[in-house]
Amino acid sequence: MKTAFNDTISCSARTALHYVLISLLAYFWAYYLTGTLHITSRFAPIGALWAVIVGVSVMQENWISTVEKARFQILGGLVGAILSLVYLNFLPFNPIGMVLLMGIAVFLCQSLDRPDYSTPAALTVAVILFFSHINPELSPLMNAGLRFSEVIIGSAIAVLIVRILPHTRDKME
Repeated sequence: MKTAFNDTISCSARTALHYVLISLLAYFWAYYLTGTLHITSRFAPIGALWAVIVGVSVMQENWISTVEKARFQILGGLVGAILSLVYLNFLPFNPIGMVLLMGIAVFLCQSLDRPDYSTPAALTVAVILFFSHINPELSPLMNAGLRFSEVIIGSAIAVLIVRILPHTRDKME
């Protein structure tokens, strides 16, 4: 009984460590990326937060599942970034436009038989369009590029951390 309890505590501690490391590394890498550009440095904490959200949502119980979730996140994020780039080249931020574009992103992913890309695509659209609202002087290309890089940063760090520090159960299997 005591061993089962210790295993549970050990697994819980390792999972908590995963969250801490992913959040810390994703935040600082994205903060550095966004902060190095003068026009976006004021908004670096928000971009870093986006990378943290992505990294934490990508982390799964094992490495294979984490890689699969990262793939969905990155490819869905790419769909959202491309749609947002096209939209912002023709229209400014508008809340109605944002939610309609989110719907278009989901419709596109579902129509292409890629339902797992829907949520990341819609969220990426929301984040990019929100950024264009709070930082209108940022070009659509720079905005979409930075937000997509933050998706990659969060996803890659989650994959790396789960690979380097596997859950205790993964080591036994």
